[in-house]
Amino acid sequence: MSTIKLIMKQTREPLKRFAVTVLPDNTNNELTALTDRNGIAHLPNAKGSGRVLIDGNTQYQGNLEKHILIEMWSLSGGQSTVDAGALAGIDGGSMAYTSMQTRTIVVNGREILTDSEGYLVYLEDWSEAVVYALADCENLTLTDEHWQVIRYLRSYYNDYHVQVTVRDMIKYFRKEWGRERGNNRYLHELFPNGGPQKQGNRLAGLLRTKGEH
Repeated sequence: MSTIKLIMKQTREPLKRFAVTVLPDNTNNELTALTDRNGIAHLPNAKGSGRVLIDGNTQYQGNLEKHILIEMWSLSGGQSTVDAGALAGIDGGSMAYTSMQTRTIVVNGREILTDSEGYLVYLEDWSEAVVYALADCENLTLTDEHWQVIRYLRSYYNDYHVQVTVRDMIKYFRKEWGRERGNNRYLHELFPNGGPQKQGNRLAGLLRTKGEH
C-alpha cells in the first residue's frame, strides 16, 4: 500500500483534491487517486517499485510501499527528479530524469552538472559565478540589464512559486525601463538563444517552462 502526501514546499499547505497517478514497475496498469483534505492519496494496490506522477510529471521513483512525501514548488508540476524522489526547486533538488544527457562545467575549480541544454541538474549549484560560466558557454556577454532580468526571474519564482510569463515580464520592465526597452523584442535581443523564458530561466537556475520560444 502506498500513501502519498502532497504539499506546497514553502507554505507546507496540503494540496487537496489533486490527482495522483502511480505507475508500478510490475504492471502496465495506472493507479490514480485524489488527495484528501490533508493532501494524502491512498493507493492500497500500489506494490513494489514504480513512479508517482503529478500533472503528468514524475515527482518520485522508488519503493511504493511506504508513506511518500512530495513537496511541490508550483501547482503546474514542472520538472522533477526520478531517482531519489526529491523535488526539484530553486533552493535545491535534482532535475535528473531517465536517459538525461549531461555535461559538466567547471566553476571556481568545482564541477557543475547541467543537462544537454545547459539547465542545472542540481539547482542548489546556482551562483553568480555559475551564471558567468553558463553565459560564456553561450557566447553571451552579461550586462547590468541581463542581471536585472535574472534577479527578477529568481525573485518572482521565490515569491509566487511559479515562473513569470513573458507578458508579466514585459509589464514589469516597461515600468522599469520604459517602452523603448521594456518590450518583447528587446528582451529577446538580450537573450538571443531562446528568449528570456528559455535562456533567461536557464541562467537564473530555474526550470524549463512550457511553450518556450
